[in-house]
Amino acid sequence: MNKVLDVAPEVRAALDAGRPVVALESTIISHGMPYPKNVETALLVEQCIRDNGAVPATIAVIGGRLKAGLSREEIEYLGKAGRGVAKASRRDLPALVARGADGATTVATTMIIAHMAGIRIFATGGIGGVHRGAETTMDISADLEELAQTPVMVVCAGAKSILDLGLTLEYLETKGVPVLGYGTEELPAFYTRKSGFSVDYRVDSPEELAAIFKAQRAMDYKGGMLVTNPIPEEYAMPKAVIDRAIENALQDAAAQGIHGKETTPFLLAKIVELTGGDSLESNIKLVLNNAALAAKTAVCLAQ
Repeated sequence: MNKVLDVAPEVRAALDAGRPVVALESTIISHGMPYPKNVETALLVEQCIRDNGAVPATIAVIGGRLKAGLSREEIEYLGKAGRGVAKASRRDLPALVARGADGATTVATTMIIAHMAGIRIFATGGIGGVHRGAETTMDISADLEELAQTPVMVVCAGAKSILDLGLTLEYLETKGVPVLGYGTEELPAFYTRKSGFSVDYRVDSPEELAAIFKAQRAMDYKGGMLVTNPIPEEYAMPKAVIDRAIENALQDAAAQGIHGKETTPFLLAKIVELTGGDSLESNIKLVLNNAALAAKTAVCLAQ
């Protein structure tokens, strides 16, 4: 066992028994939503995973320890601390561990810690990707590199719609990451079900998702797998509304000089403001939808 990793007793017991476990990120708690909505949502997502037959393992860095599975008190702590907790990507982990500091994990670091613990499936909202204007800024999320090298299945609602979705798919193709559409041949765009870009393969059942992932692992591929699961129709936002909010948020970010790891939290918060809170509710629904699919797939994988 890794000397800097703590696996919660419930998660360890499940892994040792070969029972299904689903990892969850913690940036959505600290940077994705205001308190107490963030804590309520985190606990709701954990319950959704339990209701679908798996054990949840929310992941974070607390006191310099990598945590696979948080207690209710630890989730509450992260929720109250909010943006006072570092947003931790791959590059941040050594410093946080050495300093005994706290960190909320992104997609990339959640994958890393999940893999260390032996967890094979991870549910999130949306992945990071190639930012708009990346041809001049070189702003490309570490999530994509992690998908190329860490063997974890990531279930999401596509890449966040604030990104350049076409270039994100091109990057994933170059890195050899399979992009599967659950019940769709088109990449979902987080708040909306369609983007105009095609996925690699359509898959229509958790059983088939598990079979494809098992085949990938049997071939000992280095990287992971991306499952894109469209937001339920009743919670999707009109594309014109969300596109207008994104454009306004991007203009505000440029005017205020927002860049780097602060870009995504700023844009998502601004979009919540511009949509009167509608985007926050859509965000919660899509995360629950992804958690349910990840849990069902983890059950199939365990069988």
